[in-house]
Order: sequence, then structure tokens, then C-alpha cells
Amino acid sequence: MKRQKRIAVINDFSGFGRCSLTVSIPIISAMRIQCCAVPTAILSNHTGYDDYFFDDYTDKMQAYYMKWEKLGLKFDGIYTGFLGSEKQAKIVEDFIERFSDRDTVVTVDPVMGDNGKTYATIDSRLCREIKNLIPVSDIITPNLTEACILTDTEYHEDDYDIGEIKEIALRLRCLGARNIVITGIRKNDDICNFILTDDKCKLLEYPVTGGSHAGTGDVFASIISADAVNKVDFEESVKKSAEFVSRCVKLSDKMQIPMQDGVCFEEILDLLM
Repeated sequence: MKRQKRIAVINDFSGFGRCSLTVSIPIISAMRIQCCAVPTAILSNHTGYDDYFFDDYTDKMQAYYMKWEKLGLKFDGIYTGFLGSEKQAKIVEDFIERFSDRDTVVTVDPVMGDNGKTYATIDSRLCREIKNLIPVSDIITPNLTEACILTDTEYHEDDYDIGEIKEIALRLRCLGARNIVITGIRKNDDICNFILTDDKCKLLEYPVTGGSHAGTGDVFASIISADAVNKVDFEESVKKSAEFVSRCVKLSDKMQIPMQDGVCFEEILDLLM
């Protein structure tokens, strides 16, 4: 029986701030794929703000998706983002085992840190559990800091040369990653993404277009996961995702949207349809 393609997205739900599920649901839907949400936590707004409501969903997650198993659901894609604990990482492993088959594309965005440091909620034990998700993934989208954490590579502030980036990517491949894009690599006045697949190894460069807004990684990874299910070439998908994020940043700066409020992707969402 024919059905619409669907992706399960495992991430937190922040009611305000344009990140996580509130980014993934409209973007994946615009790309003509049903987005099925598995919340890891419910927040009034993301943690970049001074104050927020937070409800941890860890102990409810398995009961939640076991109802899906009773329905016999399978997914063309599974995309996992921010995880708040070791237990959640283990739950994600269980979810992937239950709901994927040989045709399911698993995208792991290993959200752990940036600018050489882990986020406040991330410790070494959680990093190890996230690392365990790499062998069961088809695509991973770490930034440079996260790529260094995953490969036990010392991070440095100076510009990275292509040889260093390639070595980090090859170490990720040794962990079991198949299609890799390392994002947010600074090179002079450009920002770069490095891709490594079975037949490609390439640095893609783009001019820096504006400020550092919240949620851009979620926009990027949502497009990547939807394109993978739609069988778009990986390099073309990375280019499209980076270009879309760049346009969102430019427009958000023009509209003077506060950086913590995310990017106004809604204004140009039709470009993904």
C-alpha cells in the first residue's frame, strides 16, 4: 500500500525561539514529508533565554512510542537532535532498533557543544552515549567542536587546514559514520562545511552572511534529513541547506530579529516546497 513518506524526529519542543521540533515540523512538512515528533522535553522557550519552563519527558518517551509500535509504524527517516541525558541516548538506540528497516535513513545531529566547549548540560558520559549512536546512523551533522569531541581530537582556535579536517572526518568514518558533514568551519572570512562519503571528500566554502542565530543547526539538519528521504544527492543537499540557512540569517538580520529568537525561515519556507 502506498503512503506518504514520514520521518520521526526525536528532539525537544520549545514553544518559542525557533529551534528543535518547532523548526523541524514545518520544514520537513514543507518538503512533502510527514513529520512525526517524539519529544524529549517540553520547554516554554529554549534555554538561551534567562528564564524558561522545562518538563523532562525522559520517563514518558518509551510509553509514548510503544503506542506507535502497536500501530505497526515504520519510518523512511529517523532524525535525532539534542539529548539531555544518557538515558535518553539509550532510548534513542532502542527507538532506532524498533522502528527502522534497511531502507530507513538515520540522521544523527550530535548536539554537544560549540566553540571548543561542551554545553552546560553535556558531560563526558553523555558524550560517550551519543558516540554510540554513530554506528547506527547513515548521516551525521556535527559542527567542528562536536567532531573533535567524538574523535578525541584536541580543539584549537586557529584556522584548520584541509588536512586536519579530513583526518577528523576519517576518524568519524572509523566510528561507523557513512555520510559526514562537519559544519561551521571558519576559514578567513568564509564559513565552510566539509563532506565525506564513500565517493566524495570536499570542502564547501561560503561567505559569512551575518550573526550567529539560535536554531540554525536545526534548520540545516532538518533539510538534510528530508533530502535524504527524498533521495537527493548528499553534496547537493548540503549546498542547499547551507544556502537556505544563509538566506534566513540575512533576512533575520535585515528584520532585526534578536539572535536568540532564531531565524525567520517562515518568510522563505516556500523555497523548500
